[in-house]
Amino acid sequence: MTLPEVDTRPESTDTTDDDSPKMFHYVRKDKIAESAVMGTHVVALCGEVFPVTKSPKPGSPVCPECKRIFESLPPGGED
Repeated sequence: MTLPEVDTRPESTDTTDDDSPKMFHYVRKDKIAESAVMGTHVVALCGEVFPVTKSPKPGSPVCPECKRIFESLPPGGED
């Protein structure tokens, strides 16, 4: 069984008062561009569903549940 590629660039629409996301979520890599262009929703590793609207900057906070799940996945998926 091949596991889907998961982007290490988390995405989210949870925002603070200044419109910056509170935290970012890990999502399937192949769904990010589709969501950004078409407005479709993605499903994060933690189960949260949202459209991709922001890209994280280095040091952005990451959903602890997404991070825990991502770190438990076997390595691979990148060719």
